[in-house]
Amino acid sequence: MSFLTLNELSRTFGDFVAVDRVSFEVQRGEIFGFLGANGAGKSTVIRMLCGILPPSGGTATLDGIDIGQHPGRIKKKIGYMSQKFSLYGDLTVRENIRFSGGIHRLSGPELQRREAETLELAGLRGKEKVRTDSLPGGWKQRLALGCSMLHRPDLLFLDEPTAGVDPQARRDFWELIFDLRLNGCTIFVTTHYMDEVEQCDRIALMHRGRVVALDSPEALKTNVIPGSVYSIQCDDQERARPLLSEMNDFARVDPFGRGFHAITDGKRSQSRRTLQARVSKTLSSNGVRLTSMESIKPALEDVFVYKIGELERNRDERSAL
Repeated sequence: MSFLTLNELSRTFGDFVAVDRVSFEVQRGEIFGFLGANGAGKSTVIRMLCGILPPSGGTATLDGIDIGQHPGRIKKKIGYMSQKFSLYGDLTVRENIRFSGGIHRLSGPELQRREAETLELAGLRGKEKVRTDSLPGGWKQRLALGCSMLHRPDLLFLDEPTAGVDPQARRDFWELIFDLRLNGCTIFVTTHYMDEVEQCDRIALMHRGRVVALDSPEALKTNVIPGSVYSIQCDDQERARPLLSEMNDFARVDPFGRGFHAITDGKRSQSRRTLQARVSKTLSSNGVRLTSMESIKPALEDVFVYKIGELERNRDERSAL
């Protein structure tokens, strides 16, 4: 039996459908990535899973408990950490921990023990009396994570937990997430950092209120893009992009660093050498020099951009009929 199950979960606001019959399962101990552009419906799904917002249709169960019917029963089973720092800046580290513990009805020796564990988890031992607003961003996030785990939840929601922190702090934060998973906690995380997405066991991609892709990172990179991906470099990126985009050989061309990632449609078979010759001729005839072209493995960013682009193109075509 799955730990968390969504079955045709929906939410409407008047005539607007924010979440449209979403179904998936999350296994116990899994790091589950939940991705999508702003407005895709991610936050609405999480609010329903936290028992904050009742669904308009469908069901969601956590460890066999119907969340819509019994939202109060799941409070002890879940923790939540928002993108925006949610602790009190004018309180000390210890005061924030004890305040969070009080919310979860922890007191006495049990609260003291968990306070010590939280300080150790966050790497803040010796800084108990420091005002929280004076902490660096990475330490604030670790403290917020520790406070969200004080009551030992089975499922932890992390809503873009590392937004705005430096790369080293992000790496340290994810080490804490791996430790939590090893201790049996299930992690449900939203993020826009592709290197973090790679750390997830499975990923669900939301678009316009629906789940449009769901699999492991490696499976998505293998199965979603029908053709090949090429890294293209040239001496004039601005002039090259429309030229490459107009070629029938490519289904999509997107800027990537100082060059492009170009995706073929998979409908025709041609060697890299043949395609490179066509690209070089197209560019050179318009005064642009091709400096390199290599076949590469798709990145998750390629997968998501391609998938959303195809959905939007198909939607536009249906609207035009």
